[in-house]
Order: sequence, then structure tokens, then C-alpha cells
Amino acid sequence: MEMANPQEIPQMLTELYQMSKDYLRQETVEPFKRLGRHAGLGLGGASLMAFGVFLLAWGFYFGLRTVLPEGDWWRVLARFGTALVAAIAALVVAYRMQKTSEQGV
Repeated sequence: MEMANPQEIPQMLTELYQMSKDYLRQETVEPFKRLGRHAGLGLGGASLMAFGVFLLAWGFYFGLRTVLPEGDWWRVLARFGTALVAAIAALVVAYRMQKTSEQGV
């Protein structure tokens, strides 16, 4: 293996710097861009699903209000029933997520 001439050292250092910069961009910046795109889609989907669940709960509440008679206590019962159904649904989802993660799926 030959030794580099002293005149070639600045050019070799410039090439090393450029190659290191390109490698870091390829191995860090580009994967982070892809990860950011996927994270954005995931957050957008989660937001839309949360909004949909909110609308379902709201519709359930107004459905109960139309079925139950008029009155303040009946309105409280409709709110309690809606909260109870939402809590049960959240527990079912949490249980299913735990069961799935234990199975390794």
C-alpha cells in the first residue's frame, strides 16, 4: 500500500468529509423522513377514529334521550348510561389489546 502524497491529503479529507456526510444522510435523515410520514399517517388515523368514537357516543346519548321520558333525572340517566357503555367499550378494547400482545401477534 502506498503512502499518499502530502498534496493529496486535503483532497482526501474533502472526499472523506463528503462521503461521511452522504452516509449519515442516507442512514439517518432518510429513514427519519419515512418514519415521520408513517407517524403522521398513524396520528391522523387515530384522530379520525377518536372523532368517530366521540360521534358514536354522542349519537348513543341522544338516542337514549329520545327513548327515555322527559325530565332532569332521565337526562342524568342517559348521561350515566352513555358513560357506562363508553367505559365498557374502552375496557373491552384494552383487554383485547393486552390479549393480543401476550400472544405475540
